[in-house]
Amino acid sequence: MMRHGETLWNVEGRLQGRGDSPLSDRGIRQAGWLAHLTRGIDGFRVSSPLGRADQTARIVFGDRFRHDARLSEICVGEFAGHLERDLRGRHPDLFRGGDLAWYDCCPGGEGFAALEVRCRAFLMDLTGPTLVVTHGITLRMLRCLALGQAPAHLAHGVIHQGGIHVIRNGAETVMRHVDDV
Repeated sequence: MMRHGETLWNVEGRLQGRGDSPLSDRGIRQAGWLAHLTRGIDGFRVSSPLGRADQTARIVFGDRFRHDARLSEICVGEFAGHLERDLRGRHPDLFRGGDLAWYDCCPGGEGFAALEVRCRAFLMDLTGPTLVVTHGITLRMLRCLALGQAPAHLAHGVIHQGGIHVIRNGAETVMRHVDDV
């Protein structure tokens, strides 16, 4: 599983959710690292249809992949496009519940229960080795489910842009490019 490369909104600290921003120069390099790391790995190739994931997948896979809307990022509703630091100032109560708990409270957002349902459905449909390009929170949910962990573990661990999170036999390893510092 791979997270899309860094975007201009990532750099700004702006929430994307289902919104979109193009890859930054670093994000394009990260996608190139992913292409290098996945070279020679067989499997079904699939990506979120959102622009930043699609842009990453085109660099990684060329035209040999499919889109699956279930891999889209969690919807952050009315928070999309806003700077996280501004939202923390305007809605301090929503940000008191832990590192990622606020994603479950976004006005007009999707919430973790709905994200879990679509991620679980995606995983249940897999029939063999699969290379996935998705988003930070969605990748966290997929990882928890694939490792047999409760969604309460979403905040555990780091999700690397430019790295591959390999889930195999109930364990996770992370592959990173030598230039990924």
